[in-house]
Amino acid sequence: QAQLEESGGGLVQAGESLRLSCTASGTFSSINTMGWYRQNPGNERELVATIFSLSITPNYADSVKGRFTLFRDKTKNTAYLQMNSLKPEDTAAYYCYLRDARGNYWGKGTQVTVSS
Repeated sequence: QAQLEESGGGLVQAGESLRLSCTASGTFSSINTMGWYRQNPGNERELVATIFSLSITPNYADSVKGRFTLFRDKTKNTAYLQMNSLKPEDTAAYYCYLRDARGNYWGKGTQVTVSS
């Protein structure tokens, strides 16, 4: 079973940048999908960006294309989400995600707040 630990959230002003990190530990397949979802209270969790371990091309939500970049360091089992040109509507709890043949795993979440 995989455990996911996130870091990098915080409070920033609109236009600024943040980088989130997610490190996976425990037992999981090397063939997996990692990425990030986000959620605000009362709303459903929505996909931000994901990447398959055998792919070099991440999948992004339309709302973050051109501003966010997802990349992985497979040697460290870590996924990073570089978030540039942040907007107040990016404010949410961001959750790291890993899916392999055994199941779906989630981190505890890290809060990103963007002030206008």
